[in-house]
Amino acid sequence: MKRLTPIMLSSMLVATTTQGAFAHDNEVSITRQNGQACIATNGLPNHATGRFPNRGNPNRISAQHVRYCVTQNPVKGRSAHWQRGSVGVALNGVAIRPGTADYWDPRSPRGFSRDRSSGWNLEGIGASDKLGMDANNAHVDERGLYHYHGVPTGYLKTASDTLIGYAADGFEIHYVGAGARSGWTLKTGARPSGPGQRYDGTYNQDWEYTGGAGTLDQCNGGTLNGEFVYFATDTYPFYPRCLWGRPSADFRR
Repeated sequence: MKRLTPIMLSSMLVATTTQGAFAHDNEVSITRQNGQACIATNGLPNHATGRFPNRGNPNRISAQHVRYCVTQNPVKGRSAHWQRGSVGVALNGVAIRPGTADYWDPRSPRGFSRDRSSGWNLEGIGASDKLGMDANNAHVDERGLYHYHGVPTGYLKTASDTLIGYAADGFEIHYVGAGARSGWTLKTGARPSGPGQRYDGTYNQDWEYTGGAGTLDQCNGGTLNGEFVYFATDTYPFYPRCLWGRPSADFRR
């Protein structure tokens, strides 16, 4: 991890208040020591959010006490492994968690639940209305933790660099817009089971990795300035869903 933003050189707490009807007091500090970069945060963003609770999300946003540490010297392994829950953290201290724990469940009044038996896992952005996402492609979990499922539009308005955060294994996450192309494509035809109907991106199983020239790998990884990094993309999977390095234990809590 060679690239560092100015905030990472300071151990002082930085507080920023955004303007707007749903502004929040963002607190985050990023420090480096003993081969690690550590982000301590209250989990609140440095930009305005949508209303929580809302029709699709019953949870109320609240401050947290969270600390994520990642290695400054990540090593890319020979094989990738899927990462559940938070896959990384943005430089403003907001968790990056593209996946969901919700599955198609026709017995549930909402049409989905935490019962995994159907095998059809709800995709956060594909089911954004059902899950109450705001304009920043984010929402709140049952603990009140605000987290990103897709490209953080509000954060990007404050960003001065393509570096937007770090993955759980320590590799950087960048956003370069159309400069990075996902290798995942939407399947054609109709679902053979479960919810039926045509593949439309509502579920993770609607997508498949096809790769191709000029696309990112299955974990949304590629090279930037000669170094391996992950990318946030405007299309699925939006963030890495799998990691090439060893994830920090802080992301398994």
